[in-house]
Amino acid sequence: MPQHRILTGYRPTGKLHLGHWFGNLQNMLRLQNEYDAFYFVADWHALTSEWQDSSHIYDFGRDMVADWLAAGLDPERCTIYRQSDLPQVIELMLYMNMVLPMSWLERVPSYKEQQVNISNKDLSNVGFFLYPALMAADIAIARSDLVPVGEDQEPHLELTREIVRRFNTTFGADVLVEPKALIAKEGARVPGLDGRKMSKSYGNSIFITDPPEVMRQKAMACMTDPARKRKDDPGNPAICPLHQIHKLVGKAADIAEWEACCPAATCGCVAHKQQLADDLITYFADFQARRAELDAQPDRVDEVLEAGKEKVMPIARETIADCRAAIGLDGPAVG
Repeated sequence: MPQHRILTGYRPTGKLHLGHWFGNLQNMLRLQNEYDAFYFVADWHALTSEWQDSSHIYDFGRDMVADWLAAGLDPERCTIYRQSDLPQVIELMLYMNMVLPMSWLERVPSYKEQQVNISNKDLSNVGFFLYPALMAADIAIARSDLVPVGEDQEPHLELTREIVRRFNTTFGADVLVEPKALIAKEGARVPGLDGRKMSKSYGNSIFITDPPEVMRQKAMACMTDPARKRKDDPGNPAICPLHQIHKLVGKAADIAEWEACCPAATCGCVAHKQQLADDLITYFADFQARRAELDAQPDRVDEVLEAGKEKVMPIARETIADCRAAIGLDGPAVG
């Protein structure tokens, strides 16, 4: 039986932080060993919301690929490419748009939610409205049959499935593959330095490429249990953002000690912050060494993206050829 092909893309909108590392990257590393994994830099997706200042998208994309490689993604075991290197994606989206009712896009929950929640950007553009159609084209162009999603993301994939079904039904051919959801192992939920979800937009992130001295500075500023005002107040590690971050990078024995001494008020938050800083620096030392090597070999990222493009391009061309034939754009079938 052929190996399942999975596909997922990430928007290059800035540096990667701990939330990306533990929420996305660890799944990517695991899945590249289990499936025919396609990972792409979603620069067109980034443009839908960053169109007012798109000057950093290209560099952010290259940096993201360098981070992926330093983290352990292997171009021999997965395919890494840039979305905008495949013009066929846009052509397929155009064909999909012909059968896609506007009402389907208007009902997408995240469309109105993001317009309300992201007040510092103009999201009234058509490109942002068509975001789900672009996502559907990304998935269908590579003929991926599985898409890793969290349980709360299944409704977004269902729209892709509906578009594919409507396309195939309209043109009387099962040209496009209807993808299924691969419920990905849920990544760790990483709190930010202020206790909210870690996010670049909140300014509360620890970036995986932060120099050691910056990591230390951020660790020392990390929020702890807000109810613990003094050292002799008992603390609750379960609600302490500092401890939740430390659990991801610290040794099990050390974590157990903090979970025992904090409620008993026999240890202090300053010492805990100091150990978090030490453990963060140690945890990311190997990654940052590999990342520095890649910075010294800038052509390596370009080589990986070019190889990925060469691998996915024939698939994209075949998909488009089949779609044009089904629609009848190239004239009636011969024979």
